[in-house]
Amino acid sequence: MAQEDVSSQQLQPETKADYSVEIEDTNEVDFLAYYEGATGRLVVDADQAKVEFGEVMASRLKLSPDGLKWSDFRKTMHLIIITMSAVVPDFDSAIGIASIFGLAQTYDTTSGVINDVTSNWSIFLLGWGGIFWVMLMRRYGRLPVLFWSQLFALAFLVGATLAPNLATFAGMRCLTAFFGTCPQVTGLYVVTDIFPFHLQARKLNIWTSGFVISPFLSPFAFGFLVARMSWRWAYAIGSIYGAIVLFLIVFFMEETMYDRRLASQPSRTSIGLRYRFETLIGVTGYKMAKYRPRWPEVLLASLDVAWRPQFFFIVLFEALVFGFSIGVNTTNVIFMGSSPPVGFGFSQYAVAGAYATPIASFYSFGEMFMIIVAVLFGECIGRYVNEFVMNLHIRKNGGFFEAESRLWTCYLAMPLYICGFLTLGAGIQNLSQAALIMGWGISIVAITLNTVAGEVSALLNLARAVGGFAVAYFQVTWATKSGALVVFGVEAAQVIFLSTLESLTVFIGL
Repeated sequence: MAQEDVSSQQLQPETKADYSVEIEDTNEVDFLAYYEGATGRLVVDADQAKVEFGEVMASRLKLSPDGLKWSDFRKTMHLIIITMSAVVPDFDSAIGIASIFGLAQTYDTTSGVINDVTSNWSIFLLGWGGIFWVMLMRRYGRLPVLFWSQLFALAFLVGATLAPNLATFAGMRCLTAFFGTCPQVTGLYVVTDIFPFHLQARKLNIWTSGFVISPFLSPFAFGFLVARMSWRWAYAIGSIYGAIVLFLIVFFMEETMYDRRLASQPSRTSIGLRYRFETLIGVTGYKMAKYRPRWPEVLLASLDVAWRPQFFFIVLFEALVFGFSIGVNTTNVIFMGSSPPVGFGFSQYAVAGAYATPIASFYSFGEMFMIIVAVLFGECIGRYVNEFVMNLHIRKNGGFFEAESRLWTCYLAMPLYICGFLTLGAGIQNLSQAALIMGWGISIVAITLNTVAGEVSALLNLARAVGGFAVAYFQVTWATKSGALVVFGVEAAQVIFLSTLESLTVFIGL
């Protein structure tokens, strides 16, 4: 299966080192056990590997191009598919933003009720679904879990498209979110399965950008559609996109999970097309489950990570950073669509156009005033900043990489976050279109930078979803009462406080 290839200067991620971990004087080292037992330090220098593991074991570490089993094209194809898949959950969830007023009219209720019983709860289930799918992936593999989850997500989205009443629609949307969220946690596994350590931040950056940009794609694209046609057409097109992604998974994706604990891989019981089909539907994964972590270990794995103070504060930090952005995405439609003094009183077309802000936005005032390519800009910055920080840290640390060095990218994002949220709050409070667009764009750049550095597990996916779910309940009411600048200022202050607390917790080693 997919084994990592590495450059002549950088070794596989299995070669992880920590000064507190002792290596016995033997010719055999279990690199996987060593990797799991260390505390975030990786050997990425060939000479240092000889010191840590000895000449014999260091000579067994594969250096590129030797040992390469998957071509770059094959890996890139999987990255593209998993990124397209990661678009699905938030893209489907955000269709409701474009359709909110049409849904309220169809089901004879208010936009607030639609938000509360459909959008908010579907966001809530996006997070919990991720925890569930990670458990199954560790037992049965990446491919079958991804396939079945996306198949059911597509079926439920079709159900939402045809729903005859609000109760059915709400149920279908929530189930779509629960099943659809799988790619938002699968991507991390796939990237680390097939790419070497020194490329993982760059590739995760691409995958992360997929679901950062996805909540803005559907309100932008379908806002214009819903202004002229039924909201059901928006959900139908979303179903078509889901079907395309499912087609790519079925015909082009392969199982990337490689059971490194096994001294030798069990022989296959089938070959060719039959093996492909059995792997896709989970028969192969079911047979391999007996060699993998047992259910108690799988069920408790998340708790085993979450109790640690360093990780707890990172999860809480991500809950606010990304959660507030989700809250902005779900509530801005109300600010923009409501009449003054609460909102801008935009038409359906103007609201749809405004949701292009985080993607590629402009505000025209006689001439083009501003062009922000927010997510793409954040992706580019995140890619090169992460690599620069990584290489600098490795050189200064004698050939070792420590996970906490990724926090420096978060520090870069925080000034942008403050600037973006304060500008956004001032724009909404003073009904300034320029400030709305500029603040929104800057905040998304900051969120993209931060999430690239921090999105590392289903727990963080849960945190951002729960954070976003909660924000939508109070943001509009609070802003109406106290002013949007106060609301977004307090939210930015909370993020900065947690960023500082997180840094202190990590660096003092609590």
